[in-house]
Amino acid sequence: MTIEFDAAVFRAPDEALTIEKVTLPSTPPPGEVLVRLKASGVCHSDLHVVVGEWEVPSPMVLGHEGSGVVESVGEGVTTLRKGDHVVLSWTPSCRRCRYCVGGRPVLCDMVSQHSANHLSFDGRSRITSLSGDDVYSFAGLGTFGQYALVPESGAIAIRNDAPFEQSALVGCAVTTGVGAAVNTAKVRPSDTVLVLGCGGVGLNAIQGARLAGARRIIAADISEEKLEQARVFGATDLINNGRENLAGRVRELTDGRGVEIAIEAIGLPRTIESAYELLARGGTAVVAGQVADGVRISIDPFVMSDQELSLIGSNYGSSKPDSDFPMLIDHYMNNRIDLDSLVTRVIDLKDINEAFDQMQRGIGIRSVIRY
Repeated sequence: MTIEFDAAVFRAPDEALTIEKVTLPSTPPPGEVLVRLKASGVCHSDLHVVVGEWEVPSPMVLGHEGSGVVESVGEGVTTLRKGDHVVLSWTPSCRRCRYCVGGRPVLCDMVSQHSANHLSFDGRSRITSLSGDDVYSFAGLGTFGQYALVPESGAIAIRNDAPFEQSALVGCAVTTGVGAAVNTAKVRPSDTVLVLGCGGVGLNAIQGARLAGARRIIAADISEEKLEQARVFGATDLINNGRENLAGRVRELTDGRGVEIAIEAIGLPRTIESAYELLARGGTAVVAGQVADGVRISIDPFVMSDQELSLIGSNYGSSKPDSDFPMLIDHYMNNRIDLDSLVTRVIDLKDINEAFDQMQRGIGIRSVIRY
C-alpha cells in the first residue's frame, strides 16, 4: 500500500519546481518512521540546488527543514510513537560509528554514505512518481512534500505545544546558526563576535552569541532591512558593508585589535577570507555559510601560525540533534530565543517558486510552507 501526495519536484537547474503527485509506502520499513509534515522552511541550501550551484540527481523532492506528526512507526522503533510531534534532522545518525560514539553525530558514517546522497540508509529512494520511477529526497528528507519516511534518528520528538511553523526552522537555520556560535566557536562572555551575513543562519548565530553572553556582537550585511533585524536578535553594532569599509569599521569598533570570533554565514570566498583577516590574535573564524561546489579561498598560513589563528568549519552547528532540538524549542517557548521574527511569510506549497524568487531578491528572512 502507498500514500499519494503533492510534492515540489526539482528536475533541472534554473527551472521552476513542479507540483507533482508522488507516492510513499504507507507502512514504514523496520527502523523508520512515517511523518506527516505540517510545516517546512524554504532554505538557501535548496536555492543552491535550484540555480545549479550544487549538483544533485533528479528528479528530487527538495526541502530539508521540516516539522510534523508521526503517522506510524516501523518494526524496532522504540523512541517514537504515533502522534508524537517531531522536527526532522538531515543528519540521522546511526548511533554506532566512531563519530556517533565520539559525540559528533553530524559527521556520522551513514549520513556521509546515504543521506548526503539523498537516499535512505539502505541506499534506496523511498519516493516514487505515479509512473513508478524513483524520486530522490533532498538530504534524505524531501520536506517540500506532505509526507516523509525517515530513519528513527531523523525525527526528533519535541513538546506538543510548540507551533509547527517555528519548530520547522530548528531543523536547519536555528540549529546551524546558534550551534555555530555556542558549539563550534564556543563563544565566551569576554568575546567580541563578528557575524558576516544576516540571513537565517546569521541571525541565529547572533542569537547564539547573545545566549553565550558575548560582550559585543557586530553584524555585517549589505541590506539595511536585515541589519535592523540583526539588532532585534541581539547585535550591538551594525555595519553596512555595501556602503562602509568593513575592515576599517571592525578595527575602529575593536580599538584596532580585531574580533575573537568571526562567523561567516553567507558562503562566499571573499567573506570567508574577511572573517579570517579580521581576527584578533588567537581568534577563531567559523565557516557556517554553505558555498557553491568547487569554491576555493586564499589565506596566509604564516599569519595563521604566527598569530595562532583558527579557521574551522561548522556542519549543522556541530550539534547533537537528539538533545539540541528539544533544548532549542524549550529556549523558544521560554522566550530565550526568537523564532517568531524569523518567519516572515507563511505560504502554500504551490507558491514555492515565488518564495525562491523573493529569497534571491533578499526579501524577508524565511518563507515557511504550511501543510
